[in-house]
Amino acid sequence: MILKNIFMYLAFINILAFVCFGIDKQKAKAHQWRISEKTLLGIAICGGSVGAILGMRFFRHKTQHAKFALGLPAILILQGIAAILIYSFV
Repeated sequence: MILKNIFMYLAFINILAFVCFGIDKQKAKAHQWRISEKTLLGIAICGGSVGAILGMRFFRHKTQHAKFALGLPAILILQGIAAILIYSFV
């Protein structure tokens, strides 16, 4: 049951991250209100790093910003290490 909830959460947060990158890209093109970088990175830190990376690549958005081009893969690596450590102790 717990594993199912974890997978559902990760699916949700990664879809959210992907969609947020798409929305932010559209808003940037239209010179409208934007989703803050802090929010985009926060979603990635909360487990949406895969969705954020896919959104960044798919929408070609924030790819020139080192904070995203290097930061998102770093977040993903740290999350992977954390998952391995947690799994090994459970």
